[in-house]
Amino acid sequence: MNDPLAAGAAKTPKKHLPIWVFILAGVILLGFLVLLATGLLLNRQQALTLGSRVEPFSVTSFDGTVISTADLHGKTVLLNFWASWCTTCVDEAAILEQAWRKVSPDQKIVFIGVDYADTEPAARAFLQKYGIDYTNAPDLRSALSQQFRITGVPETYLIGGDGTLSGIKIGPFTSLDELMTFLGQK
Repeated sequence: MNDPLAAGAAKTPKKHLPIWVFILAGVILLGFLVLLATGLLLNRQQALTLGSRVEPFSVTSFDGTVISTADLHGKTVLLNFWASWCTTCVDEAAILEQAWRKVSPDQKIVFIGVDYADTEPAARAFLQKYGIDYTNAPDLRSALSQQFRITGVPETYLIGGDGTLSGIKIGPFTSLDELMTFLGQK
């Protein structure tokens, strides 16, 4: 049994991977596990429910104005998540603007639109096209949508003057009457 290939294979020393490859693989695996655990913990967080306290937040509007809910104590806040690419948001835009014009003179209800997962030029074009005058802001790094754990757009939240969640609407408002009822104005 003088097989030259077998004899050559036996004489070739095994190559070992450098230690840094194992360390790098371990770091990558550890990072993946941390991301997975973080995702699971975030998913376990309880969704906002009616009556729950809403942590104060700030947004910077498209015109550069900073609005903080901490400064709006005593006022009701309507928070509407929307996007320019959302077809049902188009239908809802006129209804929101009409409602805002009806309630804005008494200044007891503040409307804040939050543009979700969009580009600024598209969002600005949407606001201009549909004549939206109430405050709107981009959701930078999706921070606010994560705080409210939105599942899609449009979604609307009503925060009472005491800072508790008093209304949740998943999906678009289909009439001015429906929205005014949501606001407690009917």
